[in-house]
Amino acid sequence: MISIVSPVYRAEKILPNLVEEIEAVMKKMHQDYEIILVDDRSPDHSWEMMRSLAKSHNNLKIYRLSRNFGQHATIMAGLAKSKGDWIVVMDCDLQDQPKEIEKLYTKTLEGYDIVQASRVERKDGRLKKLSSKTFYKVFNYLAGIKINNEVANFGIYNRKVINNVLQVGDYIKFFPLFINWVGYRATTVAVEHQERDEGESSYSLGKLISLAFNVIVSFSDKPLKLFIGFGAIISLSSFVGGLWVLIKTFLGQIKEPGYSSLILSIWFLFGVTFMCLGVIGIYLGKTFNQTKNRPVYIIDEE
Repeated sequence: MISIVSPVYRAEKILPNLVEEIEAVMKKMHQDYEIILVDDRSPDHSWEMMRSLAKSHNNLKIYRLSRNFGQHATIMAGLAKSKGDWIVVMDCDLQDQPKEIEKLYTKTLEGYDIVQASRVERKDGRLKKLSSKTFYKVFNYLAGIKINNEVANFGIYNRKVINNVLQVGDYIKFFPLFINWVGYRATTVAVEHQERDEGESSYSLGKLISLAFNVIVSFSDKPLKLFIGFGAIISLSSFVGGLWVLIKTFLGQIKEPGYSSLILSIWFLFGVTFMCLGVIGIYLGKTFNQTKNRPVYIIDEE
C-alpha cells in the first residue's frame, strides 16, 4: 500500500483538486492507497473542507492539530499515522504534481529506498528561490553535509526509512534534513513544478530566516566552533599587538603610564572570554536539547 501524506495550511480551495488528482493517479497505478491530510490549524476553512471530502472519499484520513506547529511537525504527524509500505510526502498547493507519483514509484522498482523529486525549473518567486539557495549553501557549510536546494519534501520513501525518521529525537523538525541523515539507497528524479494555483506561500522572509536559524542551531554545533576560532584569532592578535605595544614602550614611543598593560589585558581577556563562552555553549546547547521533552505536535481531531 502507498500512503500519501500532505500537510495542509490555507488550502481550502485547492483540496478538492488535490484529492481528485491523487485518486486518479492511484487508480491508474492499480495500487492500494490511503490519503492522509493533516491540518496545521489553518485559519481558513480548510478543516471544514477536509471533513466534507472525507465523507465521500473512503481512502481519505484527516487530522487536525491543536494549534499551528509548523509544516515539518505536521508532516511528522502524518507520517506517524501512515500505514503504507511506501510513503509519499507532498505539499498541498499542487506545485508538487500528483501525476509525478507514478514516476517516483517506478524508480523505486530499481531498488531505491528513497526517490526524491528534483524541481529542475522551480516556479517559485525570485525571493523564495534566492532565500532557499542561500539557506542551503549556509546550512551545508555549517552542518558539513550536502543537501540539494532543488529537492524539498516531495518524494517517495520506504517504510523502513520513515520508521527511522520518526525515531529522530530532535525537537526542531526538518524533513529533508532527516531524510538526508538516515542514509539508505537514494536517488532523485526530475519532475514538473507548477505555479501555485491559489494563494501565496505561508513562508514569509521572517519565517524562512527563523526556520534556517532553528535548523542550523539544532543540527550543527559548528557556529559555536566558529566563535571559538574567532576568540582564538582575537587572542593571537592581542598577543601580537601586545608585543608591538611593549616594543614601542621600550623604545620610548609610548609614555602614558599603564597604557600598555591595559590594552594588552583587554585584548587578551576578550579573546579568552569568547573561547570560554564557545566551549560552555557547546555543552549547554547539547544538554538543553536533550532535556526538552515536549511533544512536537498534538492532534485535536481525527
